[in-house]
Amino acid sequence: MIVDIELDDVTLEGALVVPDDATGIVVFSHGSGSSRHSPRNNFVAEVARRHGLATLLFDLLTEAEDETYETRFDIDLLTRRLVDVTAWVAEGDETADLRIGYFGSSTGAASALRAAAELGDQIGAVVSRGGRVDLASDALADVTAPTLFVVGEADTDVLALNEAAFSKLTCTKELEVIPGAGHLFEEPGTLDAVAEHAAAWFAQHLAER
Repeated sequence: MIVDIELDDVTLEGALVVPDDATGIVVFSHGSGSSRHSPRNNFVAEVARRHGLATLLFDLLTEAEDETYETRFDIDLLTRRLVDVTAWVAEGDETADLRIGYFGSSTGAASALRAAAELGDQIGAVVSRGGRVDLASDALADVTAPTLFVVGEADTDVLALNEAAFSKLTCTKELEVIPGAGHLFEEPGTLDAVAEHAAAWFAQHLAER
């Protein structure tokens, strides 16, 4: 269902789906220039729901904000928005009892990691897909949620950034390299692999209390 997420300074539009007997909820933090309509994130969300997880896809920025290039890369702003939306999820009638996980892509992965570092044990798991995790480098050591980095083998620059960031994590962690995949996981079967790895990670860790 379409929801209006009313925060102190702005109202954001999102799509919330809560399956019966959901074991957790995955909140999506998309990358610059993307939105809750991202076909890749929606595909991952669909697979997550098949694993019994609720999903929330929402726009981190308003349409006006998204028109400004600098705002798309304002990681502090994106992190504050994600933290505020997390509080909205934690107070929602349908979602208050669900353990929260973050799925971040591109720059959205940086805001997911920063928010997870700030919120500590309120966040049960984090997954980054092709993430600019280097933009959260000063917060990585403070992340306590089990964290999975998924990167394409052919996305060499981002893979190098992920390998460097991975070494700074002190939480439960895994780095999954998808063979033959580029940054957008457009190669046959590669996005399926991302979705399955992510859904399994969330299903495992969000069920833990």
